[in-house]
Amino acid sequence: MIYYQKGDIMKENAQIFIKIGEYNKILETVRLVKEKLNEARNVLKRISELKIEEYNQLSNWDSNLEEIEKKIASVDEALGKPESV
Repeated sequence: MIYYQKGDIMKENAQIFIKIGEYNKILETVRLVKEKLNEARNVLKRISELKIEEYNQLSNWDSNLEEIEKKIASVDEALGKPESV
C-alpha cells in the first residue's frame, strides 16, 4: 500500500511519479543495504563459530590443567610419604 498525503487528505494507492534517475538511485541504495546486511550476517556467523571454537579450546585447557593438578598431587603425595629403607 502506498499512501500519499496532500494537505489534510490521505489517499491510498495514490500514484507517485519520480525521475528514473532517482528511482535508480533508490534501487542502488536498496541493493547496497542488502549487501551490507548479508556481510553483517556473515560476520555474525563467523563470530559465533569463533566463540564455539574458543569455548572448545578453553575446555581443553581446563581438562589439561585438571590432569596436571592430579599428577602434581600424586607426586606431592609420593614425596610426602618416604619409603622405608
